[in-house]
Amino acid sequence: MRPSQRPPHRPRHRLLTLLIVVLLIAVPAGYLVKSAFTSRDSGEQKERIAAATNLTYGWPSKVQRNVYDVPLPSSSSHYAFYEANSWQTSTLYVQFRLPEKKLDDFLEDVGTSSSALRSGHVTIGDRYAERIGWDLKKQGHDYAGTTFRQDGSRPDVAITVDRTYESMPRVYVVSTVKF
Repeated sequence: MRPSQRPPHRPRHRLLTLLIVVLLIAVPAGYLVKSAFTSRDSGEQKERIAAATNLTYGWPSKVQRNVYDVPLPSSSSHYAFYEANSWQTSTLYVQFRLPEKKLDDFLEDVGTSSSALRSGHVTIGDRYAERIGWDLKKQGHDYAGTTFRQDGSRPDVAITVDRTYESMPRVYVVSTVKF
C-alpha cells in the first residue's frame, strides 16, 4: 500500500454504539438505583409502623387482616389500626366508620351477625381501650357490642359499635391471638 492511499472507508456507527451502551449499562443501573430507593422506603415505612405507640391512620396490611380475622369493608372510612405483640399474645386494634347498611355485611364477614350485638354493652375491656386511648364510656353514646370467640389458634374478636351517629357508626375491633 502506498502511503498516500487510505484504507477502505468503514463508517463509524457512533450512534449505534451509544445506543448499545445505554441499553446494556445505563438502563440496568438506573433500575438498580430505583429498586434500592424503593426497598429503602419500604423498610422505613415498616420501621415507622413497628415503632408506633398509638393508632396509625390507614388500613392494616392484608396479612394482618387475614391473621387477625378482621375484614375491613371497602366502604369504610376514617380507619386506623395498631398492632401489639408479646410472647403469649398478639393483638390488632382497628377502628373505622362505615354506613349502617354495611354493618351487617361486616359482622357476617367476621363470623357473627347484628343480632349478636347487645345494646348498651361495651365488649372491649378497659385495659385494651386505655392502651389505645379509646374512651368507650362516654355519656350520651349508644354502644352495642359482641365478642366472637373461635376455637384453636384462631383469634377472639371483640367488636363494639358506637351508634351515636346513626348513618355512619364507628366500629371498634380488638382481635387477639394467643400462642
